[in-house]
This record gives sequence, structure tokens and C-alpha cells, in this order.
Amino acid sequence: MHWYFGDLWLVRLLLQRTFAAIYLIAFMVVLRQFKPLLGENGLLPVPAFLKRASFREAPSLFQWRYSDRLLTAIGWTGLALSAAALAGFTDVLPYWAGVIFWLALWFLYLSIVNVGQKFYGFGWESMLLEAGFFIAFLGPAGMQTPAIPVLILRWMLFRTELGAGLIKLRHDSCWRDLTCLYYHHETQPLPNPLSWFFHRQPKAIHRFGVVFSHFVQVIVPFGLLAPQPVASTAGSFAMFHQFLLIVSGNYSWLNWLTFALGFSALDDAVLGRLMPISPFHLAARPMYVDIILYLLAAGTVWLSIKPTLNLFSRNQMMNYSYNRYHLVNTYGAFGSVTRERYEIVIEATDAPILGEQTEWREYEFKGKPGDLRRMPPQIAPYHLRLDWLMWFLPFSVTVYTGGLYVPGFELWFLNFIRKLLENDSQTVSLLRRSPFPNSRPTFIRAIFYHYRYTDLRQFKETHEWWKRELVGTYLPPISLGDFQRQWTRRSG
Repeated sequence: MHWYFGDLWLVRLLLQRTFAAIYLIAFMVVLRQFKPLLGENGLLPVPAFLKRASFREAPSLFQWRYSDRLLTAIGWTGLALSAAALAGFTDVLPYWAGVIFWLALWFLYLSIVNVGQKFYGFGWESMLLEAGFFIAFLGPAGMQTPAIPVLILRWMLFRTELGAGLIKLRHDSCWRDLTCLYYHHETQPLPNPLSWFFHRQPKAIHRFGVVFSHFVQVIVPFGLLAPQPVASTAGSFAMFHQFLLIVSGNYSWLNWLTFALGFSALDDAVLGRLMPISPFHLAARPMYVDIILYLLAAGTVWLSIKPTLNLFSRNQMMNYSYNRYHLVNTYGAFGSVTRERYEIVIEATDAPILGEQTEWREYEFKGKPGDLRRMPPQIAPYHLRLDWLMWFLPFSVTVYTGGLYVPGFELWFLNFIRKLLENDSQTVSLLRRSPFPNSRPTFIRAIFYHYRYTDLRQFKETHEWWKRELVGTYLPPISLGDFQRQWTRRSG
């Protein structure tokens, strides 16, 4: 199979190190955000979720019991294992021990994702779990690199790219008429410092960008399954495309992970030009290793049937797991592009009685737009889970001339407002700034704005990245005293 794959020693090295780094970031997010979002006193407490979810429905260590202390222990264990893998610790282990090491990382993160509810309902969680599972079978640096796990990861990259390309062509006309990038950089979930500049490029460049995206995600993926050097060329295109997405927006570790999968399409002949290192001697694989690998290949073929059929379906699903272990999933991103950006801005006051002269002050989130003068920050590959869910909220709102219609409120959002009224320290830690850091506000409201980028002239005059227009009130003023009586029944 050397003629097909080429040498894979550097490929294995980069796959293991990059995914160890992504695991490290993922467990860092767990330690910093899980408890205020999903802990015993979180916005969507895990104990309440576990009362209605069995181990079969949600395999997790927390099915034994949940406590914030156990969560912290799992988070730190995952962080330590990730750091050890990043440092190359698994290279000194025998094959079987390395497999157990990596699968322990996978199961720790699986335990978190499967109880994470909406805050962990993102496609890149399944991507990390799927890739992390198969990374476990690559083996140590001193052993001949097995081709089967590399091919499985290349198959995952194929499904990721082609799934994303097909769902774009099927779902939104702007991908077919080449206009999606007229809106995308302005309306994406969390813009980064360069998103404003990408948005202000000429429309001809935006149209070319869509054509390039279609080329990379619909045509190029078939080259990933070809022998070298075709696979390396296809992988390089995919990695370059992901690099453009990395520098133009914040998508957690989605693009970083997909970029890392690109290494599976390369070989050491390509990578050796950038990293002129090679092993002195590689030991032959024991027979039991090859038996495990063949079983792994057979299982992957079986699990690939439904995701493959999904690629050819008119009702193609996006980011769906066919099993609770998140193995061999279906992927696809941005099947539709939002044309207008609406933001929910949360304000508070410490006035005892409301009136026309009441002074309202804004809460500031770490990543999502708010302050018009604040440059959009670079967040990725870190993931701000609360900010992302705040981006989704306006999708349920109907905007009409003179106002808006709010059909109901998410339970986590109502719990979020209640905890802000209580000035809960864990909840406030999820924000960049609270207008009342040392006291409780008396009232909180949520205002609905239409946000747009400023143009170059406005930016030079005002130093503002955004301009906004008031649309209406998403949540009327509410106090802690009447919160339970007025709003719990409206939770969605």
C-alpha cells in the first residue's frame, strides 16, 4: 500500500499532536464554563437532565452520579492527559497502552458531550469525538504507521468537505447564485478582527470566494481518495480553504480540526520539505495490531452506510450522529446564510422604580457584538458557548414593520436572566463585563437591535465597527421578585 499512501510517520506525528492540542482546549473550556452553564446550579443543570436520560441514550460517566467536584476532576484529568499526549507521552507506551490512553481521553470527553444538552450541540463536538476515537489506533512513534486509521480519517475529511458543499448547494439559493459572501462575514455567529475587512471586499471577490468554496468542497474531496500525489494536492486545497475560514471568523475549533484532518491526506514526502526529520528505525507491527485494525476497518465500513446515503439524500441532514458514541457521523455547515444580523442586548438598572429617566446599562459579552466601538475579538479555537447560543435566539423572532413577535423564551435564557438578577458570580464570570459587579440590579431587560458593519468613512469618523438600529424589546423589564410569577410559564 506504500504506492497509495506514501510514508506516514510525520503524518501520524502531526495528527496525534494537533488533536492532543484540540483536546487540551476542549477540556480547558470544560473547566472554565461547564459549571455555570450545566453544573448543579447551572443554566441547564445536568442532574435534572440525567433524571430523564438513560445510559443507553446518553453514555457518560455522570450516569453513575453528577457533582461539580466530579466534573472538575474529569476536566483536570482530561487536561492532564491532553498535555501528556501533546508532549509525546504515548510514544513511549506499547501499542495497547497507547490505545487505552487515547480512548480514555475520548470517553472522558464523550461523557461531557452527552450530558451537555444545547451547550454541547455543535457539530465540532462530534468531529472531535470521531477523530479522537480513530487517532487512538495510530500507534507509537517507534512502530510502523498503520495506514487504516489514516485512511479512516481521510474518509472523515471527505465526508466533512463534501457534506458541507452539498448542503450549501441544496439549501440556500445564495450559494447557487454566488451571493452568500455578500452577507456571511457580517452575520456569522462571532466575527473576528478581520471579518469587517473581508466583508468590505468587492462583490466580485465575494462571488469568486463562493466558486472557490464549491470547488474545494464538491470537486476536490474526490481527490482525497486517490493515490499520492493527488491526495496531497486535494488535502492542500482543503487545508488552504480552512485557513481562509480561520482568519475570517470564529468557529471554535471547527476549522482548526478540519485543517488537522488535512494531514491525513498528505505524506512524508510533502511534509518532509517543511519538517526535515525522520525516524531511525521503525519496529514491525505485531499481528494482534493488524487484527485490531482490520476489525476497525470493517466496523467503519458498517457505520458509514447511513452517512454515505445521507450525502445522496435530497433531505440531507447537517451535523447528525447516528449513534451516541459519535462515531462516523454526517457533517455540513452553513446550509443557509443569514441575510440580516439581529442582536439581543441585555441591560440592567439599579433604580427602585422604572420611569422615562431610568438609566440602563449594558452587559458585555466576551465575543458577541455589543459595544459599537469594540473590535471583534479573536476567540477561536476557544469556544464561548453562551455567546453562540445568544446568536441563535433571534432566529425564532418574527420582525415586522413597527415591532417584533417573540413566541417564547428558552429555559436556559430565563435561567440566565434570573441569575443575573441574583448577581450570581459563576454566571457573571461568563461575561466580559457586568454593569453592577458589586451589587444586584433591580431590573433587567433585553433589547432587540439590527446590527450592521460601518463603512470605511463611518469607521474613520466614529471609530465604530458597528452601527445599530433599535427594533423592539425582546424581554420587557423584569425584577427578581416577579420573575418566577411572570416568566417561568413562558419558557420554551
